[in-house]
Amino acid sequence: MHRVEHVMGFPVSLRIDDEGDFEEAADTAFAWLREVDERFSPFRPDSEVSRLDRGELSESELSPDLTEVLALCEEYRLATGGAFDVRLPGRGLDPCAVVKGWSVQRAAELLSAAGAKRFCLNAGGDVVVAGGPWRVGVRHPEQADQLCLVLEITDGAVATSGRYERGDHIVDGRTGRPATGLLSVTVVAPTLTEADSAATAAFAMGTEGAAWAAARPGCEVFVVDAERAVLRTAGLPVAA
Repeated sequence: MHRVEHVMGFPVSLRIDDEGDFEEAADTAFAWLREVDERFSPFRPDSEVSRLDRGELSESELSPDLTEVLALCEEYRLATGGAFDVRLPGRGLDPCAVVKGWSVQRAAELLSAAGAKRFCLNAGGDVVVAGGPWRVGVRHPEQADQLCLVLEITDGAVATSGRYERGDHIVDGRTGRPATGLLSVTVVAPTLTEADSAATAAFAMGTEGAAWAAARPGCEVFVVDAERAVLRTAGLPVAA
């Protein structure tokens, strides 16, 4: 089966290659993503995130899900020395950089729990796969209609942060200015929670982000810096 829906501001496509009827499982996964958009979007005034940002909720009143997300945000803030920060002056609370990967990973886990063994869930170019091998293209950082790399993954996730994606919206929390030094960061990890958050965090760090991401346990990386130099880790699963 194959389905595409527009959720959280980007297209989400799901392909399940298992035998059997997985329509209900797909319904559950997409319903979860819509729920996340309603609860976590900083652009919805009635969302839990917006209410927390306005001081209408205390941290003790937060849902377990938001508590988990904020803990992840703090983990990455500390790990990057403040380069990754979801609380920037003048911008309010915006945990989207963690929420996307975290929520899509949870959707993939819902599919697995429903019995799906071979699937590909693609959320705006960030991908979770199971039961591969699956081939996943990495977009060229300066030519959006071209690929610079094709990966082959059996089980795991891939995420890319680059100027073509969010551009100057990725801010180095240490300076309050748009991140510089890198054109794109692609991270392969066991979960999309880690891949997506680590890719964004590394991009925010600038040139030091490449080595930081490469040192993350379980992560393989492909980085193009502002001088067009490429760093890729030895274990990167490049397709033959």
